[in-house]
Amino acid sequence: MKIVSKEDLIKALTEIRAMAWVPNARPGNDGGVGNTLEDLLGISENNLPIPNAAEWELKCQRMDTSSLTTLFHMEPSPRAVRFVPSILLPKYGWPHEQAGTRYPETEMSFRQTINALSRTDRGFGIVVDRQNRKVIVSFDATKVDVPHKAWLETVRQRVGLGELSPQPYWGFDDLFHKAGTKLLNCFYVRAKVKREGRKEYYHYCDILMLQRFSLEKFISAIEKGFILIDFDARTGHNHGTKFRLRQDKFPELYDEVTVIS
Repeated sequence: MKIVSKEDLIKALTEIRAMAWVPNARPGNDGGVGNTLEDLLGISENNLPIPNAAEWELKCQRMDTSSLTTLFHMEPSPRAVRFVPSILLPKYGWPHEQAGTRYPETEMSFRQTINALSRTDRGFGIVVDRQNRKVIVSFDATKVDVPHKAWLETVRQRVGLGELSPQPYWGFDDLFHKAGTKLLNCFYVRAKVKREGRKEYYHYCDILMLQRFSLEKFISAIEKGFILIDFDARTGHNHGTKFRLRQDKFPELYDEVTVIS
C-alpha cells in the first residue's frame, strides 16, 4: 500500500477498523499492537509516506492497559552538570538490588517516576514554576516513607536533607522544542485486545487525528499528573530520563482533535 496523503491514510485506517479482529503479526513483541498496524498499512516503523511526514507521528495503544507511553527522552538542565550521574546517583542513590551479584558491590541505583500531584515514597516530585517557565525536580525529606529511613540517613550524611541544590529543571521553551518536534501532529489509534489460546488479536477501533501540539496543554497535563518524568539509572548506565504519558491522555495535548468516524 502506498500512502500519499492524510486522506489516503484515513481511508486505510477505516478499512483496517472494518476488518475487526486481526492476529498479532509480531508474537512475543511488546509493541505488537503498533507493529501489526504498521504491517497492515505497509509502512516501516512510524515512517508515514505522506507530504511533510516529519510533522506527523503514528501512535497506537492498547485499550486494556494502564501502562505509560514514552513521549521522548530529555535530560534536565543545566546539562553541563550531568545531574543524574553526577548528583542524583551519588548523593541520593541507593544500593542496586543486584549489587554484588550481576553488578559490582558499589553499584548504585536511582529509579523514580515522579509527578506534580504527589511525592514518591522517597520524597521526590515535580514543581511547575510558571513564573520562571520551568518544570523543576524537587525533594522533600519530610515525605520519605518509614521503610526508607535508613536510606534517608545516608542522604543526610552525604548531602543533607534540604531541597536539591541546584535543582534540575526543564525550561518551557526547551520542552516545546523537543515535544513539538516529536508530536506536532499525530494519528492516534486505540485497539481492543483479546487472546485465544496463545494467540493475540487486535481490533483497531478508535481513530483520532490530533493537530497542533500545544505547549500550554502540555504544561497543564504535567500539573494534572497526566505526564510523569521517569529516571532510570544505575552507576554503570543511565537508561535516560523519559517524559511519559498516562493512558488515553494523548488528545489532551492538542488544540484540534478530530474523531474519524
